[in-house]
Amino acid sequence: MINSRSLAAILMSKSETRRGFSPGASGLGVKSPATFIDAADLLLDSNDFEPPSGAKGLLLLADGSRYEGSLFGFENISKGELVFNTAMSGYQESLTDPSFAGQILTFTWPLLGNYGIIPGISESSQVHPRGIICRQAMKKPDHRDSVGSLHDLLLVHGVPGIEGIDTRSLTKKVREFGTLLCAFGPIDKEGEIQQTLNDMPHPDTEDLVASVTCKESIILNPCVKNIEGNLLPRLAVIDCGIKYNILRELCKWFEVVWCPASTSFNKIINDWNPDAIFASNGPGDPAHEGHTTIARNTLSSAVNAEIPVMGICLGHQLMGLAAGLKTYKLRYGHRGVNQPVIDLETGKVLITSQNHGFAVEDPEKGMIGAHPSGIHSETSGNTLGADFKVRHINANDKTVEGLDLIGKPAFTVQFHPEACPGPHDASSLFDRFSKMVNIVHDNKKPNLVLDGSEM
Repeated sequence: MINSRSLAAILMSKSETRRGFSPGASGLGVKSPATFIDAADLLLDSNDFEPPSGAKGLLLLADGSRYEGSLFGFENISKGELVFNTAMSGYQESLTDPSFAGQILTFTWPLLGNYGIIPGISESSQVHPRGIICRQAMKKPDHRDSVGSLHDLLLVHGVPGIEGIDTRSLTKKVREFGTLLCAFGPIDKEGEIQQTLNDMPHPDTEDLVASVTCKESIILNPCVKNIEGNLLPRLAVIDCGIKYNILRELCKWFEVVWCPASTSFNKIINDWNPDAIFASNGPGDPAHEGHTTIARNTLSSAVNAEIPVMGICLGHQLMGLAAGLKTYKLRYGHRGVNQPVIDLETGKVLITSQNHGFAVEDPEKGMIGAHPSGIHSETSGNTLGADFKVRHINANDKTVEGLDLIGKPAFTVQFHPEACPGPHDASSLFDRFSKMVNIVHDNKKPNLVLDGSEM
């Protein structure tokens, strides 16, 4: 019996199917590029999967709401913060985005999984949401490159899913009252689901970055050169939960060192002597004591040392904290691929891909669109040694979407310039950063050697 894999995928030799993730493989002069696992690889290495049982499922919300549906994926109890994503495609990239760690992800687009799972396009090695909610999950996807269904992917990664839910009603509730905790599982375990929900701590209280960052530092594209044969500048990437495509894009401009978020500034400088530092996207509260605090201190030290810095998403929020601004929880966040952002300097509007539940306060207007819980960081001083200006704002709700440091080679954006999935309006920001790094590199290349007191 043929399962949900497409006929083309079955006929294709597994040895010929694209595997893994090697962002620096195409770089000039790179002889030994690093390679990592793609979340879809588990489908290539597994046998045929059992189809969904169709068992009845139950979704319970912290406000007392109750929804019934059908289970798919890994049939077990799931718990987390209920959020929604408005993208109409790119579900595989969203499922593997580390920024969704700790959350139950609802897809507003009613049909999920129609083109299956494609090798080599995941954003990490795992499925990160703790559970998936949708209106309808396709059982038999149709795409020549598909190697399995949405159900198959969730099953091998141990992530539960529930379909047949009125996702419009669910989304309207979250938009009006804010994100809230939820749990779902087999309907015959209603008591256990309710107890799980009652006992659940909020994921924002966890050090979620620690669960998604890489384990050790590694050069992705050693000795990469430009078309003139010159070595590209070295970039240290602080991984707070980075997406694969961000690394892929950065490898086009830099020799990239992929570093855990817990790596101190001293250790990064002494071990790698980078020309610039980049801080990635990631999950959770940016003010959480743990890996995010270490990453924030690294960014602050880099700015003070005149090293070029770029931060996106969580990296933007960490720079906002270092600048003395509060971060706060949004009512329902920005999660989708059509968020309009205004560049206040050029007047242009960028359509951007975003995935975040916290924001940086506006220096004048304060916390815009805050969550009813009122969660926010404490006010602290500016540790960057520079003033800043708001460069980008969201055209819909006017929240802060980007900061420029005045007189320093550093800037941040709240959105994802690599846009995977999403439009490529903001991809030129990588070019902007590259030019900034080259100017500093040509004038005065940092060559710091620090003591080991913070390593």
